[in-house]
Amino acid sequence: MSLFDFSDRAEKYRADLLDFMDTHVYPAEAVYDQQMLESGDPHFQPPILEELKAEAKRRGLWNLFHPHPGRGPGLTNFEYAPLAEIMGRSHLASEACNCNAPDTGNMEVLELFGTAEHKKKYLEPLLDGTMASAFAMTEPAVASSDATNIELSMVRDGDEYVLNGRKWFASNALHRNCKVMIVMGKTDPTAAPHRQQSMMVVAIDAPGVTILRGLPVFGYQDREGHAEIDFTDVRVPATDLLKGEGEGFAISQARLGPGRIHHCMRAIGMAERALELMCRRARSRTTFGEPLSERSNIQDWIAEARIDIEMIRLLTLKAAYLMDTVGNKQARTEIAAIKVAAPKIALQIVDRAIQVYGGAGVTDDFPLAMAYAHLRTLRLADGPDEVHKRAIAKAELRKYRDEDALASNGHRVAVA
Repeated sequence: MSLFDFSDRAEKYRADLLDFMDTHVYPAEAVYDQQMLESGDPHFQPPILEELKAEAKRRGLWNLFHPHPGRGPGLTNFEYAPLAEIMGRSHLASEACNCNAPDTGNMEVLELFGTAEHKKKYLEPLLDGTMASAFAMTEPAVASSDATNIELSMVRDGDEYVLNGRKWFASNALHRNCKVMIVMGKTDPTAAPHRQQSMMVVAIDAPGVTILRGLPVFGYQDREGHAEIDFTDVRVPATDLLKGEGEGFAISQARLGPGRIHHCMRAIGMAERALELMCRRARSRTTFGEPLSERSNIQDWIAEARIDIEMIRLLTLKAAYLMDTVGNKQARTEIAAIKVAAPKIALQIVDRAIQVYGGAGVTDDFPLAMAYAHLRTLRLADGPDEVHKRAIAKAELRKYRDEDALASNGHRVAVA
């Protein structure tokens, strides 16, 4: 199979998913908005979403992200990429197909590192879509882009750990079906920097866990919520420690690699929809005697959008291909690169689509304002742009260490 060939099964899932989007997901968006409005509750779980989940499950469009056969179709990252892109075109599709963050990452962590009890109590309901979960890593008091800064304490006390600290931006914690969190904290402050952290499974209703508030994002209270959570003397059984003490950083890297590329895949879908909306609006609106589509600056935006989408799609597919063939670690530069490029480019395309829509573009009558808020936030989620650029630069500079070593030993080094 060449890099640009998709398997027959991937093509079938793609065709089925496109039909599901056209016949069910897009028509459901207005129903979803109405149900949310009528509920008066920003964290309401609307019936239309449960109906979409049932239909997706009936069609076999369920757990498409999951790489383990039996849990899902067992697609590769390369096969999943075009499917995630399609789901990224609507804010309903990923959850409708049980492919939404942070549940996807949490399911993979529980699959790889969870105990038999964790899998029965939490993983199975998550796979079935009857439960939601949160991931509590980021903290308000420290720069959490450097995970070694994390301060929430996890102190061993007999057969339990006692947790004290505060987290925020725990996405999904206000979801009506959220029952469990995976929490990252510090078990040994004296260990090597990347061996101080551990991860634990914590019930969201455990004594001492207090959800303080849902954080608004650009004024939106997202339905799943981004919670600030206080942990005061929260007692967690030692059996709920994942993998072992000091393994938190390693688990986070295993979790975030696939999660990052999934975000980028969905961002491309969002960019495609924004371009489509831009083109339709430009053709339907007239100013000063001509359609907007005849304006040279609008044509430039459309052309540049197409070029940019194709570029980030190719980089995403390359990253996915490398993850499948040589592993996440060897693909880390490509993963970091696409995590910078995809949200940034998609954000620019959405911004220009908003400009073409004028005042309507910043309202809730169209999906562009919400898409803008989501994509701008995505430039911070799973690591800000600057952290990924730093990693890329360090990888590039590492190539020249041997040259420096040779030069310092008196050897001549050819310079281009």
